[in-house]
Amino acid sequence: MKGLISSLSFSDHHRVSLTKTPTFLKIIVLSFLSIFLFFIVKRFSFDITTVTTTTPSSHEFPMSFTSIPNQTTTSTVAGKPPPPPLRRPGMAVERTGIIDENGAMTNDFVVGEFDEELIDSVVNGKVNGTDEPLESDENRGGLRGKIGKFKVCDESMRDYIPCLDNVEESSRVNLSERGENLERHCPTKGKGLDCLVPRPKDYKLRIPWPKSRDEVWLSNVPHTPFKDKANNKWVKKKGDTCIFPGDGTQFVHGANQYLDQISKMVPEIAFGQRTRVAMDIGGGVASFGAYLMDRNVSTLSIATKDMHKHKIQFALERGVPAMLTAFATHRLLYPSQAFDLIHCSRCSINWTRDDGILLLEVNRMLRAGGYFIRKAEPVYRHEENLFAPLKEMQDLARRLCWELLKNEGDISIWRKPLNNSCYLSRGPAVQPSLCDAGDDPDNVWNVNLKTCITQLPENGYGANVTTWPTRLHSPPDRLFSIKMDAELSRREIYKAESKFWHEIISGYVGAFHWKELNLRNVMDMRALYGGFAAALHDLNIDCWVMNVVPVSGSNTLPVLYDRGLIGVMHDWCEPFDTSPRTYDLLHAAALFSVERNRCNVTNIMLEMDRILRPGGRVYIRDTTPVIEELEEIAHALGWVAFKFDGSEGPHSNWKLLIGEKRL
Repeated sequence: MKGLISSLSFSDHHRVSLTKTPTFLKIIVLSFLSIFLFFIVKRFSFDITTVTTTTPSSHEFPMSFTSIPNQTTTSTVAGKPPPPPLRRPGMAVERTGIIDENGAMTNDFVVGEFDEELIDSVVNGKVNGTDEPLESDENRGGLRGKIGKFKVCDESMRDYIPCLDNVEESSRVNLSERGENLERHCPTKGKGLDCLVPRPKDYKLRIPWPKSRDEVWLSNVPHTPFKDKANNKWVKKKGDTCIFPGDGTQFVHGANQYLDQISKMVPEIAFGQRTRVAMDIGGGVASFGAYLMDRNVSTLSIATKDMHKHKIQFALERGVPAMLTAFATHRLLYPSQAFDLIHCSRCSINWTRDDGILLLEVNRMLRAGGYFIRKAEPVYRHEENLFAPLKEMQDLARRLCWELLKNEGDISIWRKPLNNSCYLSRGPAVQPSLCDAGDDPDNVWNVNLKTCITQLPENGYGANVTTWPTRLHSPPDRLFSIKMDAELSRREIYKAESKFWHEIISGYVGAFHWKELNLRNVMDMRALYGGFAAALHDLNIDCWVMNVVPVSGSNTLPVLYDRGLIGVMHDWCEPFDTSPRTYDLLHAAALFSVERNRCNVTNIMLEMDRILRPGGRVYIRDTTPVIEELEEIAHALGWVAFKFDGSEGPHSNWKLLIGEKRL
């Protein structure tokens, strides 16, 4: 064979055409391949037949064929297994008809059982079968495409508070001594804030705490006749600053001496130990709360927006907790048994109107065994006819079972009972009566005031809190009264949250130098149990925290106050009741991933910009898709924004967005 090939290749006398030799070889190779493939196919066919005779498992997806013609096949292969048994009628595959024979989707396929009311709601654009329309992604908060820079509002809006300066809505309310016009009247949908509230001309970075307690920049507060009258005793003009000497008509001999007098009158008040959380009603520029901070008391100063609007802004510029709210027709947005002490100095409130409905609201918020201090108007000493309102209030307090501990000069101090025994021992005709057992005293969002006495829990919850600072980390009893899914694990969740935020904030202190930022006014926009605020305290960051509990989640406000923290309930679909430029740090953890399903996240970010001071910072911790969306809005707001991996690492779905509102 080798010789033949040699002759075919090299012999000139016996040359064979080269075009025939490859053809011959191809034929031989193809023949061998055909025989080989024949045996392989037969073997494969046998294996497939064997497999199809087994019973299909429950995890296999059924297949349907549109047409299988009847065929009769014969084979002489030895050992061929018998044909598979016919399918039982119950095992027949039902054709759903999602696609037709050509692979196109049909319109009449089977969808199974469905809720006709739900389908009707979606088709007709309704929510839960009501006439309320479904919100689009854009209205609810989703962004479509890139957004440009937000415009700056008119200069006249530099002190704008949306729900309290809504002239159009508040003008529709009937004016009366009940003060409905002083309550929240938020802009209707589509008429909310869509621009950046401007800062005053010559605005400066705030004076750091604690110097700001006694001095603020004149250019940072609104220009009002009140500010020009800088000859009064409680605020004076000194160059380009306002100074607060700490005395005045409220505290003739100074706030510190006034606090000393209260401590001498009732030593059991024990500022900074038994008394940790206080409320100051109509507190002017919040000197009462400012000086109580030196005694480890966290005091929330509240006032209405009419005559005291700018005083509250002064208080916040000083770095003292304050909020705009009104004793009018609705419950204040604080829980029952929130405050260890409530103070009213010349607060000009008619406590006995409408059967004492306003003092009953104070009673709801006052902790069992807590103190109510009233400093009367000085004119009571000179005009006998003005003693009548004081006597009426004393009579109402007696019917509320308040014990008058001391009455010294123009200062009166009452104590609320520790339990319901006094209430139950009253005569049946004594008014006000007890509230129904089904009344929830912690339900405060858009709830009307009630002319009844809030009953105290029979188990003593709220009354038996420990002293400060132990109460900050001791799980309170009211932890177990919160309406939430977890039951047995609440104590563990509470401790885990505190540990988690302590570790996170420790990282922020080291990585982002929080102790060098001079943070003072801080807001936690979704506070839960208050672990974030507790961590700031433990790490010696000299600030106070407004803990906000959204209406979309569990009401944890009672737990926050039992820990010795302050907070408020709020719906982030609406603006917050505070002046512009009042917070140094806004913290939002897992807020937007919850609220984006019911609120417009762009509106929330605009509101954050309104209440954030120039030079302030925003820390948002949320899922990656949410952070990417918010990062775009942050740049549109003019913030300097950066995105970071969370503590879980780069592969976690949680990210951190930091925004800075630069001056």
